[in-house]
Amino acid sequence: MRNESAPGAWEMTPRAPDPRLAGAVLGYTGYAERSAVPLRRMQVPTTVVPLILSLGPPIVVDGVEHTSFVAGMHDAVATTEYAGEQLGVQVDLTPLGARRLIGLPMAELARQVVAVEDVLGPSVSRLVDRLREAATWEARFALLDHALLERLYRGAPVAGEIGHAWARLEASGGAVRVETLAREVGWSRRHLSARFRADVGLPPKAVARILRFERVTELLRASSGPSLADAAFDCGYADQAHLNRDFRAFAGTTPTDFVARLIPDMHDVEGRPEVTNVQDGLARAA
Repeated sequence: MRNESAPGAWEMTPRAPDPRLAGAVLGYTGYAERSAVPLRRMQVPTTVVPLILSLGPPIVVDGVEHTSFVAGMHDAVATTEYAGEQLGVQVDLTPLGARRLIGLPMAELARQVVAVEDVLGPSVSRLVDRLREAATWEARFALLDHALLERLYRGAPVAGEIGHAWARLEASGGAVRVETLAREVGWSRRHLSARFRADVGLPPKAVARILRFERVTELLRASSGPSLADAAFDCGYADQAHLNRDFRAFAGTTPTDFVARLIPDMHDVEGRPEVTNVQDGLARAA
């Protein structure tokens, strides 16, 4: 996918991972961007855990400069900014895939952006060098398949009870009650919430809200999507006021303004200086 305009240009090259990574890695996206003016984007909460392997200049995330990093699950809006060029690969991980590949409780990464060397070790620097030297995106994706499969085989899987709870929440779009999940896995609600938070990053109730928000934003991104009222109903919101409250909490704006900020042909949202809760999100991430 390519796009060129007066301020700059971008190119995105997506690819599915090796089938043996299913359940852990959702996909790869190679990206190359150039902007003649500062570009600011709003990153809303999602259940995807992004692993960014930068092959170019740093990017600013919530006011802090980063190169390659992992972003734990978060429940507040974040912003990314850059001017000039960006080049790299984004690896989209499932929460349980991230837990297994990284080898740390995801609660330790929640609401944080962490340098990849701090979580994957110094060997990741050699992988980044090899990615930078590779001649094509396909060659880079093949290197990632090999490296991630090695880590996956070494990693310990999460408890089956957590896998069940995550699968039920994801399939229902966050509609299953925590009490129901606890009963299904034979744990107390408190024990399930603690174990789920450790492995996924946030408690099940918070993840259920993000899944619902994730689903409604997907509907709103569709060019022929439903009305706001229909989207709220379809995604399990009590009413449009309930939908508006979650957008204020997770995006710092209204659903209508969110749709107006969508960047054409991209899965990103334009960030603007008037987003009010960016500093709040920074404080929680600190």
